[in-house]
Amino acid sequence: MTYTVLSDDQVNAILESLTVDELDEFRHVLASSLHEFSTGVPALEEAFQQPERISTLHPDTQAKTLYMPSCAPLISLTTAEAQDAGVKPKSPTGVVNLFRPDGSPLGIVHASALTAFRTALASTCLLARRNYVKTLTVFGSGLQAYWHIRLALMMRGSTIKNVHVINRRWSDNAAGLLKKFTRISSEIKLREGWSNTKFGLLISTFHEYQRLLKEQMREADVVYCCTPSQEDLFDGTHLDLAVKQYDKPHRHFHKHAPEGGVIVVDNIQGVLKEAGEIIAANIGPHQLVELGELVMLHRLAIEESDDPTSSQASVASDMDKLDLHGRAPSMSTVFGTSDRPSSPSGSVGSDSRKSSSIFHFRKGSSSSSDNKKRKKEDHLVRWLRDGTVIYKSVGLGLMDLVVGMHLVEVANDKNIGTRIEGFD
Repeated sequence: MTYTVLSDDQVNAILESLTVDELDEFRHVLASSLHEFSTGVPALEEAFQQPERISTLHPDTQAKTLYMPSCAPLISLTTAEAQDAGVKPKSPTGVVNLFRPDGSPLGIVHASALTAFRTALASTCLLARRNYVKTLTVFGSGLQAYWHIRLALMMRGSTIKNVHVINRRWSDNAAGLLKKFTRISSEIKLREGWSNTKFGLLISTFHEYQRLLKEQMREADVVYCCTPSQEDLFDGTHLDLAVKQYDKPHRHFHKHAPEGGVIVVDNIQGVLKEAGEIIAANIGPHQLVELGELVMLHRLAIEESDDPTSSQASVASDMDKLDLHGRAPSMSTVFGTSDRPSSPSGSVGSDSRKSSSIFHFRKGSSSSSDNKKRKKEDHLVRWLRDGTVIYKSVGLGLMDLVVGMHLVEVANDKNIGTRIEGFD
């Protein structure tokens, strides 16, 4: 059997050169796995196993290593450096170890770019549904920030006109983030549609920081929070996406920000234990919905247009699995039973905007039951497309696993990486 080794440079070479179709393949692989994990597909319940992560802290170097096992039915492991400000830690090299279902080793992948890419990839499942994406506001300047911007440009580059990067201080990292985008070839920028997109960097020490912060938050269609802050990054209640932190003290948005509606998360159990702002706000599982419960409804809706009878039952079944009516009061905002509008502007939008919806709306059903289900789906579509959607991710070993497996597959197809024969 062949064992594949991918360095960080090789991982970056693959991910940077993805076409939109190849990115969609990655997104579909991840979305399918999250869906099966969250909804508990009967035939796969035993195959998907996601133990809690554990960590070790080296006493001398203060390097924190995270162990994130996952079986689907494979295993992955990642590492991350400690955040101890008192000691300058050494950064262990993160890796993802991949095994076949029979336990034989399949490959090893450098985790730096992969971890940031898979986290950003999960958020694109929601970004793809947004009706209007013109301005991005991004907190942070590391790999997480880079890949969230990069995938947004790959997917929605033709509509994105401004990218605002906000960082605590001026650093080589912050300047380097912007330089990365200038180094991307003009051919790729033209293909993805963002040749004229403007980039800016705002530092918190700037004398007009508070005014510009409010302005850039107000202009933003999507806000990415990609920094391990232990304080609120901004005083606001309207944001679209918030990205992972795995330590309880880390906070991105104010603890009262979620009062407007339900929060989408990658893993309810993990978020309740590890997400600082969720814990501080005493948010319970009834106010959370897993990304995997939502992402595959698009595919089911497409299937419905091909086979209205069988797909109708399939979509309805998935909607029922969400148990949305039991998630009051937050879900009432999403499904229109609240007095408040479900979109930031207070209206749903024109018929032309409805026509670009992620769902094919059913027509011709006169039964009360079908009308209720259609109404439920309509509100869900409008919320995901036009409403204020908060997404909080703390990461899953499953994400490393499925994206890493697909990455090795793509690498082998493109003849990238080192392959060792007979490694079994």
